[in-house]
Formats: sequence, structure tokens, C-alpha cells
Amino acid sequence: MQRSPAELIALRWRLHGKAMVAQRGACVLRCTVDIGSFEDAVDAVLAGLPPWVKAEIDNLVVVVERRPTVEQDRSGRSLLGLYEGVSLADRGIDYFAFTPDQITIFYEPHMALGVDEVGVRQEIRRTVLHELAHHLGIDDQRLHELGWD
Repeated sequence: MQRSPAELIALRWRLHGKAMVAQRGACVLRCTVDIGSFEDAVDAVLAGLPPWVKAEIDNLVVVVERRPTVEQDRSGRSLLGLYEGVSLADRGIDYFAFTPDQITIFYEPHMALGVDEVGVRQEIRRTVLHELAHHLGIDDQRLHELGWD
């Protein structure tokens, strides 16, 4: 039985836990970024956004969770992040009194990538920017064209 990359990541996570071990050629990488440092990395990405992007953000909260729920990840793809809400491009004049949109960045799937701390921080940045693009109204097709999928 051939497994998908997501299934392999999930299997490796169950086998190795937080100190994820992954084979990359001849070298074994261990990533043990604690969740507090992970949250700090997410905050650093948000703090480093250009002023024009910060000015566009509206009614949005960004949170870190350990892993996606079954409802969030129905396909079992080991999501790194998720945008839930009404994008700025889809909001009309009747958009008011809505709960904030939410970007969730998932800790354990990032740890399961099997990259070093620098690689995790790069992937956190990429994930935050990808989900933020959804908030701004950029869809997956355009993100693919831009190389951000």
C-alpha cells in the first residue's frame, strides 16, 4: 500500500513525537522548537508585515493550535495553516457584526516536516503569508501562479 506524503508525515509524527526525526538524504534532522518559540515566530512574521498590508487587514485574529481538528482537515492532509472567514474581496456593504475571520497556524504539522529550526521558521513565514493572502482575497489558483501553494 502506497501512502501519501501527508500520511507519512502523520505516521512519522506518531512514531517520533515532538523530537521529529526525518531522513533527508544521509542526514537526520531534529526539530524541537517549543510551542512558545513557534508562537513568537508567528508574531514576528505579523510584526514584519509592510505597513500597506497591515492597513488592509480587517476583523482578523491569528492563532496557533497544536493540530487541526477533523472538521478543519477533512482530507487528512496535515494542514499547516487555515483561513476561515469572509475575504476582503468577498465582503459587501452588508458585511457588519461578523465575528472576526481567523487564521490558524498549526504547530505539530510544522514540526512533522522534519526540517531544522531555520526551515521551520521559513515554513511558518510562508504559511502565515499564504493564509493572510486568502484574507486579502487571493485564491489558491493565483497563489499557485505566484508559487505560494
